[in-house]
Amino acid sequence: MNEIKIVLIEDHKLTRIGLRAAFQTDPEIKIVGEAANGREGLTLLEMTKPDVAIVDIGMPEMDGIELSQKFRQFQAQNDDDSTKILILTMRGTEESVLAAFAAGADSYCMKDIETESLLQAVKQTHEGHSWIDPAIASLVVQKIRVELPDGSGTQQKTVAINAIEPEYEQVMKTYPLTERELEILELIVAGDSNALIAEKLYVTIGTVKTHVRSILSKLCVDDRTQAAVRALRSGLVC
Repeated sequence: MNEIKIVLIEDHKLTRIGLRAAFQTDPEIKIVGEAANGREGLTLLEMTKPDVAIVDIGMPEMDGIELSQKFRQFQAQNDDDSTKILILTMRGTEESVLAAFAAGADSYCMKDIETESLLQAVKQTHEGHSWIDPAIASLVVQKIRVELPDGSGTQQKTVAINAIEPEYEQVMKTYPLTERELEILELIVAGDSNALIAEKLYVTIGTVKTHVRSILSKLCVDDRTQAAVRALRSGLVC
C-alpha cells in the first residue's frame, strides 16, 4: 500500500509533537510537513498537496475554517481535489461543526480521540469517506430538518435538496428523500443498528435495509457516515 502523506497544521507545539508521535506509529502514514499557524499552513498545503491535511480550528493569523475555505478555492482554481481536510479540535459546538463542513472539511475529530481511532479517521478520510467523531454526531441529527411540499391529502412528504456539487444535485432533486428515509437517516447517524431501527419503527429488518440502500443511492454515497455529511452539506440541515 502506498503511504498516506499528511500535513499537520497546529499552533500548539506540544499537541503537534503528540500528533507526530501518534502518526509515526503507523507505517502507512508519512508526515510531509508541519505548520504552526494558518498562513504557513495554507502555503504548505499549496506547495506539498498532501493526501490529508490535519487542521486545527483555533490558530493565530488564520483559523482552520478560513484556511479550509482558501485552500478549497485554490484547489478549484487548479482543478485538483486530491487533498482531503480533517479538522481536529477541542471545539464540539454546533457552530464550529457546521462551519467546518461548510468550509469544505471532509472529516471532523475531537482532540481527545483515541490514537487508534484517529489513525482510522485519517485512512477513511484519505479513501474518500467522511469521518464524524461520535461525540458530535448528534449535532448532525439535531440540525436535520424536513421541508414539506405544498398541498395536502395523501401526497408523500419529501425532503427538499438545496445546492451541492453539480454532479449530485440533479440526482438528489429528481429522487428526494421521503419522510421515512429521513427518519431512518436520523437513527443511522444516532448509531442505531438495522435491528434497533426496525424495532423502533415497527418494521422488518428487510424493510430497513431497503430504505438504507435507497438513502445511500439518493445521496450518492457509499456508507452511513458519508450520508450524514452529505445531508448536512446539501440543505437537509440549516
